[in-house]
Amino acid sequence: MTFTYYDKVVRGTEHEDGLVIIQFLKGMVGQTFSFLNYYKEIPVSYDARLVSVENDMAEFEVHEYQATVITIEKKVLIRAHPKSPVTDDLVGEVFYINTARKRAILTRFNYAKIRSDLRSFVRVCLDGRRADVDIYVENDIVAASVQDISLGGVALLVADPAGIELGMEVNIILKLEASDDTSLLEIGATCTVIKILGTASPYTCVFKFHPDRHSQQSLAYYINQRQVEIIRELKVLAA
Repeated sequence: MTFTYYDKVVRGTEHEDGLVIIQFLKGMVGQTFSFLNYYKEIPVSYDARLVSVENDMAEFEVHEYQATVITIEKKVLIRAHPKSPVTDDLVGEVFYINTARKRAILTRFNYAKIRSDLRSFVRVCLDGRRADVDIYVENDIVAASVQDISLGGVALLVADPAGIELGMEVNIILKLEASDDTSLLEIGATCTVIKILGTASPYTCVFKFHPDRHSQQSLAYYINQRQVEIIRELKVLAA
């Protein structure tokens, strides 16, 4: 899984930063920290209690859902603690995780800036669900599939983005599999192309929505349903 929710911040060197962070954590044993991970683009954030610090490793008591997602992501974002001498967030790599005991040992700490906290809308991942898209580019229709979606926009996987340009305004038709698996929800929207990513097929094209009221309501309903499904999946995994 690609962990792309933060920017690394280097204050001295990475090694020096790691030593400073560990020294700070040694004085914080017994304190709680706010952990953040993502499961299929849904934020999973619970408090974690720092149990011990030895050498360059810190052991935390974590929530069962957090433990489950940490097992998948192999890293943890930690929001800046009020008692920290710096305002930066932290990121740590997982050395050991025990979901049954709800314990995680983290190492290789760095300062970070959590970018995902700046999101205006909650995103959902559509893996496993049919999510086809027609992009109307001038006199052509480009086929695509949804990578993730929010009320603000959508990331589409496109085999060949020829003809799609940054800043271009296009119309799209989303064909989303409903939660009952028996029907397709079709939603039309006008969008602006804001990013084209990748060097080989499939490319990721990111669009900002300019939906009308009806499309926005349909999107909100679908995204809410998908959120419920993802949370249910996480609960099953953690059981």
